[in-house]
Amino acid sequence: MKENYSLVSLAVVVVRLMRIEMGGAFSDVLNGDGEDRLDKEMEYVKRTLGFSIPSLRPENLKLVTEEVAGIVRWKKYLDYVISNVYDKDQNEFERMEPILKQVLRLGSYELLKLEVPAYAVVNEAVKLANAASRAGAGKLANALLRAVASHKEKNTLPVPEVIGNLRSQARALGTIHSHPVWMVRRWTDRYGTEDTLKLMEWNNTRPFYALRANNATGTSRDDLIEQLKKLEVSYVKSPLLEDFVRVTSGLQEVLRSGLIQQGRCTVQDESGGLVVELLDPQPGDLVIDCCAAPGGKSLYIASRLKGKGKVIAVDINKARLQLLKDSAKKAGVSEQVSVYNVDARDMIRGKTGLADRVLLDAPCSGLGVLSKRADLRWRRTLESFEELTKLQDELLDGACKMVRPGGVLVYSTCSIEPDENIDRITSFLARNQNFILEPLEREVPREMVSREGCFYSLPYTHGIDGAFAAKLRHKA
Repeated sequence: MKENYSLVSLAVVVVRLMRIEMGGAFSDVLNGDGEDRLDKEMEYVKRTLGFSIPSLRPENLKLVTEEVAGIVRWKKYLDYVISNVYDKDQNEFERMEPILKQVLRLGSYELLKLEVPAYAVVNEAVKLANAASRAGAGKLANALLRAVASHKEKNTLPVPEVIGNLRSQARALGTIHSHPVWMVRRWTDRYGTEDTLKLMEWNNTRPFYALRANNATGTSRDDLIEQLKKLEVSYVKSPLLEDFVRVTSGLQEVLRSGLIQQGRCTVQDESGGLVVELLDPQPGDLVIDCCAAPGGKSLYIASRLKGKGKVIAVDINKARLQLLKDSAKKAGVSEQVSVYNVDARDMIRGKTGLADRVLLDAPCSGLGVLSKRADLRWRRTLESFEELTKLQDELLDGACKMVRPGGVLVYSTCSIEPDENIDRITSFLARNQNFILEPLEREVPREMVSREGCFYSLPYTHGIDGAFAAKLRHKA
C-alpha cells in the first residue's frame, strides 16, 4: 500500500479512538503525544493496516489530536446520522466491528464538521476500511459515506424532532448536541433549555488552555509572553489571574517547545488557579494537598510559599505521585514539596491537627471540564454519583482532621453538579460542628460567588472550566 502522511495520520486517529472507547484511554490533548505512546500506535498501524512511516510531522500530530477530540465530542450525533442513512436495520451500525465503526465516524466527522471534500474523505476511508476490516468493508464505507455526503449537499441530513414530553425532547437535544440524555434532563431541570443549550455548545467547542508562568524559576508572565511570541502562539492575558496567559491556539507548539519541561510554565486552568487563591497559602505555612496528583495545584501552592513552608502532597496513585515529584524538581520547588503515597481517608490514623491549610480537590464526575475531556460524557452515568458522593464525604472527614484550630480547609471539584458541591458541604457541616463555612469576599470575582458564599464557575457564563470550592475554617 502506498505510504503517505495523510493516510497514516487518519490511521492513528482510528487507533486512538479504539483506545478511548475500548481501552479506557483519555481524549485530553494534555495526555500528549509522547514517544512511547506514538511508537505503540504506529506499530499497531503497521501490524493491522500493513503500512507505516518513520514518524509523523508535528502538524500532522496536531491534527490527529484535534480530530480525535472532535470525533469523541460528536460521537452520538455521528452515530445517529450514519445509522439513519444505512439501508439496513439502524441497529446494524451498533453491531459493526469496532474498527470499521471508527472509520465511519472519522469519515462522517470530516464531512459534517470539517467540510473536507467528499472525494478525499471517501477515498481514504475506503482504503482504511479495506486494510483494517473484513472483505467488503471498503464497499460499505464507500456507500455509507457517499450517502452522508449526498444528504449534506441536499440539506436532507436526518434530524430528530424536538417535540413531545420532556424525556423525548431531552433525547432529541442529546442527539443533536451529542450528550447523554440523563445529562440533558438534569441540566434542563436546573438551568432551563436555553442555558442547557449554551452549556452543550460550550462543551462542543474546541477549548482554549491557560498557562501559569512559574515565578519559582524566575519566569514572569511577561517572560512567558515573549516566549509565546517567538513560538508564534496566539495568546491573551488572563483577566482573572496575574500569572496566567490564555493560549487561544498553538498549545502543541508550547508542549513541544520545552517550556513546560524546563519548569518555566505549566498548563493550568484559571479555575484551578482561583482555588489556590481561595486557599491563600502564606510563606511559612504547612499545607496538605489531598488527592494531589498530578500536582498542578501543589506546585502553585509551593511557588507561593516563597521558599518558606511546606506542601505535603498526598495521593493514592504511586505512579502519578512520581510525576508530581519530577514536576516539582523541574519547577524549582522540590524543597517545599514532600509526597506521600497514602489514601487521604486514612490520614486520620496518624497525627492530626497539624496543617495551617488543607486542600481537598476531590475526585468527581468532571462535568465542568467536558470541553477538554469529551470522553467523560460517555463514561459517567447517573448511578455513578452515589459512589462519588460517598467517596467525597469520606475524604472530607479524613482531610478535616488534619486542620489545626483556626486553620483552613478548602474543598474543591471540577464539577458543576450540586450533589458533589454544595450538598457535600451542607452534609459535612452537619457532621462537623467545629467547622464553619467562611463566606468569600475578594478571593474570587464577585460574579463567581454563589448565594451560599462559595466559588462556583459555570463555563458558558464565566468562560473558564466549571468548578466549585468552599472555604471552611476550623473554629479556634
